[in-house]
Amino acid sequence: MNTIRLTMAQAVVRYMMAQKVDIDGEIQPMFAGVWAIFGHGNVAGLGEALYHVQDELPTYRAHNEQGMAHAAIAYTKTLNRRQMMACTASAGPGSTNMVTAAAVAHVNRLPVLFLPGDTFATRMPDPVLQQVENFHDHTLTSNDCFKPVSRFFDRITRPEQLLTSLPQAMRVLTDPVECGPVTLALPQDVQTMAFDYPAHFFAETIHRLRRQAADRDELAAAVELIRQARKPLVVAGGGVHYAGALAELDSLVSSYHLPVGETQAGKGALPWDHAQNMGTIGVTGAASTNALAAETDLIIAVGTRLGDFASGSRAMFNPEARLLCLNVASFDAVKHKGQALVGDARLTLPELTDALAGWQPEGAWIEQAARLRGEWHQAVDIATTDRGTDLPSDAEVVGAVNRAAGERDIVVCAAGGLPGELQKLWRTRHDRGYHMEYGYSCMGYELAGGLGTKMAKPDAEVFVMVGDGSYLMLNSEIATSVMLGHKIVAVVLDNRGYGCIHRLQQFCGGPGFNNLLDDCRTVEGGAPRTDFAAHARALGAKAEKVGNIAELEQALERAKAADISYVITLDTDPLLDTGESGSWWDVAVPEVSERSQVEEARRRYESHKARQWQNL
Repeated sequence: MNTIRLTMAQAVVRYMMAQKVDIDGEIQPMFAGVWAIFGHGNVAGLGEALYHVQDELPTYRAHNEQGMAHAAIAYTKTLNRRQMMACTASAGPGSTNMVTAAAVAHVNRLPVLFLPGDTFATRMPDPVLQQVENFHDHTLTSNDCFKPVSRFFDRITRPEQLLTSLPQAMRVLTDPVECGPVTLALPQDVQTMAFDYPAHFFAETIHRLRRQAADRDELAAAVELIRQARKPLVVAGGGVHYAGALAELDSLVSSYHLPVGETQAGKGALPWDHAQNMGTIGVTGAASTNALAAETDLIIAVGTRLGDFASGSRAMFNPEARLLCLNVASFDAVKHKGQALVGDARLTLPELTDALAGWQPEGAWIEQAARLRGEWHQAVDIATTDRGTDLPSDAEVVGAVNRAAGERDIVVCAAGGLPGELQKLWRTRHDRGYHMEYGYSCMGYELAGGLGTKMAKPDAEVFVMVGDGSYLMLNSEIATSVMLGHKIVAVVLDNRGYGCIHRLQQFCGGPGFNNLLDDCRTVEGGAPRTDFAAHARALGAKAEKVGNIAELEQALERAKAADISYVITLDTDPLLDTGESGSWWDVAVPEVSERSQVEEARRRYESHKARQWQNL
């Protein structure tokens, strides 16, 4: 048997380089690069291995470990999970900084390979710098924090363990059902140990998307269920994108005039002006779609895990409605009393289209959907129109950025009040024109995510919309974007605090407390006013502050013409949003309080809980 003598770290890198992917007939590297911040846990092992292959497998240096992992997540999300990146950091805080990002990838079912440095497997120099000593279990290290947020976890304590571990890692990273983050903890001494690996272990492997056909009995039952429906409603989730089933969804819903509501992850599955696109669905969805959800007799959920924002905390849908779940993962297909149709959407949707020949929803339902859709488009026009004030709403800013964006451009966001406004109001005709991390809703994702998105789609203009709170949490990858030459346009909406949670606090009966900066404990002079434009310039970007929507629109044109990352900041109103969309979100309210407002909020809460129980 032919062998190659390599260190464990060199073997990891060579194996990664051997992994390829077939994308529409073109063979490309599975791993587009490695994000690395080196320290004593990985610089001598992985660092040495990556140095020798940097022309074939690029290594990117970031400024924050969580940020670089967010960039890797955004990269693979933008490319529909077909290509991915790896992330490595030193033992200790460098690696645990990536745990939050691993949770983001896990919740959103996105593949990232985490390679955190670990303490010595031999334990000879213990305790080493940054080592977390566990008093009762010496096998534990701080990297065990990755276990609950990884789809696959292993600690490589011998070089030869890669022979069984790496194939399992690739299985998970490329599986449409189990897809998610993989963590291989790499003790720093084992990274440098050599082993005679079989040469065939590094043979080129070409991965192709596995497609699972639906079970015949489940398919027949699904067709019968749909044929009984008079008022069906389709819910399109992120799985439509990952399956590449956009045309198949279009064919089904157009053939049978089925109204469609998109989740945050599913937005863009249909162009915004498609006749069957009712707008988005759920807590931050369109009033049109949510009105239909309250009356529907059948929900056809395609590629969605039906989280609480999509389902209105299980209280939005007609309690008498049936639920059909088409999903590649049986775990998701059986949720909410759903009738499962387990299978790949691209394979299964055409079978439904063919089998339903001759069936149609009732005419009044089709007419009602068209009317509500028209009314919602008018509402969006009103909400996104410039009112001419010096303290605009988030909706007005969304409108200005949307008008500035080209048809193939991308908006990126993650947390706070903006995801709600964007889900309702952003209009995209491009299937990947809307990039929202709302599975984990991780503050700090936005700017780093914009960088990863730009790396995946360099020809698109990437607009990052971010609140002042998220900007202050994680902004360092602005400098990385400038360093790497990947331009993003960031619009910072400064409402002086966490405006979204302030509004939620008041809705739950509470007073303004510890959310807006004016309601926080501060020195006598109050919290400082951050000059976000000056800060962005200090990170190497071009930046300016504007005073209103008209000035924002002019600044956006300058930003699009710029050759490096450009940051625009403006003050916004923390209290204004587009209002109720006809859906409730389950946020528990105290049963006992000294405030009458809380008691009133509790009464409202209990009335919604009663409807929720009807849907259980």
